[in-house]
Amino acid sequence: MKKLSKQQIEQINELLQRGQALPEEYKNLLFESKKEYELVYGGKEREEDIIAETMAVPLQPVKTLGKDDNNNGWVNKLIFGDNLQVLKTLYNDPEVKGKVKLIYIDPPFATKQDFRGSKEQKAYQDKIIGAQFLEFLRKRLILLRELLADDGTIYIHLDQKKGHYVKILLDEIFGEGNFQNEIAWCYREGINSKLRWNRKHDQIFFYSKSDSFPFNYKNVLAPYAEGTLEKYKYKDEKGRYRLMGRGIVDSPISSARDINPKWEKTHPELVFRHYLGEGTFPVDYWNIDIINQAAIERIDYPTQKPEALLERIIKASSNEGDIILDAFVGSGTTLAVAEKLKRRWVGIDSGKLAIYTTQKRMFNLKAEIGNKGKAITPRPFVIYNAGLYDYKLIKELPWNEYRDFALKLFQCRDEEHKVSGVKINGYLGEDHVLVFQWHDGEEIVLDRGFIDDLHKTLGKKVGQKFFIIAPASTVVFLEDYIEKDSTKYYLLRIPYSIIEEIHEHGFEAIKQPVSEADVNDVVDAVGFDFIQTPDVECEYKIRKADKKTLFDGDKEAVIKIKKFKSNVLSRKPVEFKNLETLSMVMVDYNFNGEVFDIDQYWFAESLEKDGFEIRFDPKKVEKQMMIIYMDIFGNEKREIKTPKDFK
Repeated sequence: MKKLSKQQIEQINELLQRGQALPEEYKNLLFESKKEYELVYGGKEREEDIIAETMAVPLQPVKTLGKDDNNNGWVNKLIFGDNLQVLKTLYNDPEVKGKVKLIYIDPPFATKQDFRGSKEQKAYQDKIIGAQFLEFLRKRLILLRELLADDGTIYIHLDQKKGHYVKILLDEIFGEGNFQNEIAWCYREGINSKLRWNRKHDQIFFYSKSDSFPFNYKNVLAPYAEGTLEKYKYKDEKGRYRLMGRGIVDSPISSARDINPKWEKTHPELVFRHYLGEGTFPVDYWNIDIINQAAIERIDYPTQKPEALLERIIKASSNEGDIILDAFVGSGTTLAVAEKLKRRWVGIDSGKLAIYTTQKRMFNLKAEIGNKGKAITPRPFVIYNAGLYDYKLIKELPWNEYRDFALKLFQCRDEEHKVSGVKINGYLGEDHVLVFQWHDGEEIVLDRGFIDDLHKTLGKKVGQKFFIIAPASTVVFLEDYIEKDSTKYYLLRIPYSIIEEIHEHGFEAIKQPVSEADVNDVVDAVGFDFIQTPDVECEYKIRKADKKTLFDGDKEAVIKIKKFKSNVLSRKPVEFKNLETLSMVMVDYNFNGEVFDIDQYWFAESLEKDGFEIRFDPKKVEKQMMIIYMDIFGNEKREIKTPKDFK
């Protein structure tokens, strides 16, 4: 810190006593900058604040899938939720923090822009949106760095829209000296333009966390160019290709010929041998085709990346048994390739479509890259909810697990202690927290009498705030707190999305897409919510196929969605029009009774154009099908139908 003048000190004291903010110019006087230069934009927060203030949300296991396998206690994780909150949860997990050897992320390249106005207004709005996107990504990169092992590496996949801005942020977060490569992924397909040079590559930035990191170059040697082996005519006793030339000044390629062994014995110093290795050294431009319409590995998911791309990254920068993390899991390519290459993995995505697509992909794995070869069964993996919970499962937890989950929901420290003989479960900041044991042989309620009795025992020993976590159904009064003398007893209700008194940011739900264009939108959720099954009414019928039908046959099965209404928990009820909150419909035509294996999906945008009708070939359903109707908040209504239900 620079030495302050007497006048500056007096001015600072005066402003602080008045409770006023210090002028901007005092920033450099009071705090030394860590960086010689940095990217400056509106809304950029301190790293320390991001790590400290990001809200963690507990992981709720939903289902365990895969084949039993001894994996040293580790279980692979597929997590539905906002990745920032999940990353903060993993930051607090000693099994993950500092243990991840390789991170690959393919974040949204830029936010969707709906702004309309003059050119100047649009330019200004673009800057605002751009700054928000950069901070969105920066927060996640900071937490990803904390999860990375000291010898770990990270690959960030971008395009030309924001790549150069993100490069500066990566230099700040990981250190400019830890920048290893800018890789150009080159491909031939894509949109063609007559207005400018056609863009046929993406950028992938490769950073390490320290000077020590694995790079298995032998695993990613490139094949030799066509015709190379013909030049290397000769093989030695070990089967290695070689060029031979007479004399050390001869070019081994232009003067290649066999040499008389007797002459070689008498003139060994004049014989030049050039051996061909297993392949050429890897370079920073990769010619890998994008997935075309007819590719075997194509699973009809927007932004799907080829397995060959991830194979190269994972083989080069990790070893068997290492933990691989993808925080924008999308179609699940990273996880599928990690599974094939016997790595452990963690995948996170805020889209239910991504979770179901990845789940299906894991159960249709083929041993070879490109999803070819024999079928393989994945090792066990658990699907988790993070930020959107099934309250029924929470209520069924044993007391200790329920207590632990409840404390984590509201960011409380788990530190049991006693006040006046009363067992207190933890702290929220510096204030006491009690988890209400509402089920002890029989359900009991939390009423004003309970607060009265608690206050008589605790008196003034608990300060101005005291928090009680309890199921909303057990609380018989409506207020957020009951005041006794100088103490306010706050009720943290479950379920209850979030309480403004506790967190600086209001609740922001995870939003699901309503069109394919929305799939790669930025999602920045805050807090947690509970699953509330939407109300759905449909007609299921068989009718004569019309001209729009895309299959052969004179009959088509039709699902006509007549009513769709979300049941949103809120202190301030929100009214939605019929069908307004529908996100998408997904189907499994041959549901096996256990795992939903997604076969087809329709976004609300396309359904609206078709009069909210889903049409398909009735021959696809053999015994039973499962239909999932999902709202924009991630809530689902599931129905099982047989061919007899379509009339």
